[in-house]
Amino acid sequence: MTATPVVLLHGFPLDHRMWADVADRLGEDRRVLAPDVPAADELDQVGPTLDDAADRVAAALRGAGVNRAVVAGLSMGGYVALALLERHPDLVAGLALVDTRSTADAPDARAKRLDVAAQVESSGSVDAVRGMVGTVLGETTRTAHPDVVARVAAWIDEQPPARVAWSQRAMAARTDRTEVLRRFTGPVLVVVGDEDEVTGVEAARDLAKVAGGAPLVVVPRAGHLTAVEDPATVATALVELARRVDGGR
Repeated sequence: MTATPVVLLHGFPLDHRMWADVADRLGEDRRVLAPDVPAADELDQVGPTLDDAADRVAAALRGAGVNRAVVAGLSMGGYVALALLERHPDLVAGLALVDTRSTADAPDARAKRLDVAAQVESSGSVDAVRGMVGTVLGETTRTAHPDVVARVAAWIDEQPPARVAWSQRAMAARTDRTEVLRRFTGPVLVVVGDEDEVTGVEAARDLAKVAGGAPLVVVPRAGHLTAVEDPATVATALVELARRVDGGR
């Protein structure tokens, strides 16, 4: 039996590189795809909405010969994964929601995103989001793993300002997709860092309940970027999910 491909959707304000250490651990027999959302050549063509991003991801997957996959999304990637599930349900054989939520932004959070997007565009730099390195990484990582802090800071510095602004506007415009998750009958996995101060453990527990009591993996000593802070634990959980999908064909 051919192993089900895995699609890895990145968080904000990062790109596909944040999944590299996880991808390396998913096994040589399993195809792994980690697109940038949106791709650099799509910034002038897409959205800014997560619906448009999901449509582009779906088109890219089908163009690559992938018609059924395990879809894992971290933070913003989780929002895109849920949009993909709603708009292209045939593609999603299994779903992993990592350090994310299914609800829309509150009005104050939405306004803050739009303000940051405007700052990034007016300055032509990512200065407005550089400080996020101290938010998305857990306290343990910030204290004990300066190499990880430096890597994430470099990734943020290297983001095109246009993608940062696009992402903020797209996330601000997203809808509540809790019912989309509730209706999904395929295997679901929820992952969260126990030091995640962005979405948090309680939001992850809520997601697991909505998904019919899906397995919840709480990663110790990790913040919002579990896939970067503890890729081994995240990869193990994703392999287990993918095997459930493989066995359910």
